[in-house]
Amino acid sequence: MGKKIYVGNLSFTATTDDIKELFSKHGEVETVNLITDAHTGRAKGFGFVEMATEDDAKKAIESLNGSIFMERTLSVAEAKPQQPRERHGFERKRGGGGFGGGRGPGRGRR
Repeated sequence: MGKKIYVGNLSFTATTDDIKELFSKHGEVETVNLITDAHTGRAKGFGFVEMATEDDAKKAIESLNGSIFMERTLSVAEAKPQQPRERHGFERKRGGGGFGGGRGPGRGRR
């Protein structure tokens, strides 16, 4: 298994093929995963690239971090493991919702 790389500040028009072509100059690319909004399908401007070897990943990070691609300065770094997210069900507690502590009409300062 290769090394996963985070790629940030991507152009919203960049495609998987664009990113694969860019990273292929620095080694063998196994996968490219551009992150999109689940509701709109629009690109979020970041993604992940998995390189075939640790050396390829290191070369790509060193060469591409801070470089200009599609008129944007890329942020390229080793991907951090995804942190587990707290799951919220129907009984999610929300703050607020009260009536403001008795400050309604006729209850203000006198």
